[in-house]
Amino acid sequence: MTIPKEMTAIGFDAPGAADVLRPETTAVPSPGVNEVLIKVSHAGVNRPDVIQRQGFYPPPPGASPIPGLEVSGTIVALGEGVGRDVNGQIVCALVTGGGYAEYCLADIRHCLPVPAGMDMAAAAAIPETLFTVWHNVFERGWATEGETLLVHGGTSGIGTMATMLGKAFGLKVITTCGSDKKCAESLKVGADYSINYKTADFVEEVARITGKAGVEIVLDMVSGDYVPRNLSALAPDGRHVTIAVLGGLNATLNMAQIMQKRLTLTGSTLRPRPAEFKALLADEIHNNAWPLFADGTLQPVMDRIFPLAEAAAAHARMEAGDHIGKIVLQA
Repeated sequence: MTIPKEMTAIGFDAPGAADVLRPETTAVPSPGVNEVLIKVSHAGVNRPDVIQRQGFYPPPPGASPIPGLEVSGTIVALGEGVGRDVNGQIVCALVTGGGYAEYCLADIRHCLPVPAGMDMAAAAAIPETLFTVWHNVFERGWATEGETLLVHGGTSGIGTMATMLGKAFGLKVITTCGSDKKCAESLKVGADYSINYKTADFVEEVARITGKAGVEIVLDMVSGDYVPRNLSALAPDGRHVTIAVLGGLNATLNMAQIMQKRLTLTGSTLRPRPAEFKALLADEIHNNAWPLFADGTLQPVMDRIFPLAEAAAAHARMEAGDHIGKIVLQA
């Protein structure tokens, strides 16, 4: 196919509210070593995109300033070191930026093949949450069949992915949500229990549900004053994994509690990790989790699809907190 020199992408002149996002015309990028150029079908919208737009999460060195951390589409150009056999393949990919555009660069090692029959919007909704949950729950959190996982934000993209993967690999899953409606939706996704944190104390509810044993793993997106409460909800030898700090950067810890219960506190950010790390992670996901998506056993929970030009509306919906599952842009 003929690749144009220019494309439409979403940019902003200065950080601010959702309405700073606007379409712009920019050059189509050229793939470098190990890179492919993808003609974007759809791009997932994620909380880090919102934080970048607000000015608090700048792209890592060398990454595109255009928002967007996951895409689906067709490979249309190859960089040095990429085999010719992948040209024309339909893939989804984890990217360090640039997803909100008609064309996007991706490391070929961070691409997953989209199987026949998979919806392209759904394919774009998978990589960021799948890579994040797999690394943090199963690698950093050492999740083991038969254990119990507590997930905050049960109806978010991360929350729904963590619930589905947890259940697929033999975990009991407890989620927290901000309304009875969202709790009901979380149960539909597969959670064993869902707690309305606005009407109940999740620490007390976890104690009731587990017979005071506690949970083995907490996947925390809140941080702040949730951390000491999470630690109280953990079982001995429990693992607390932080992937976002929406409730604040700082937490007060009872170190005696951590020692007495032998707790492990960890966390990670995915975007700035080296390409080699993400390539290894992609291989593990391809071998262990991707078959469940390829055969339709697991499907991402979809909220709404917006045209690329309406990225501002997509961000506004995410910030309003009413979405259930993934928000996606159609290029």
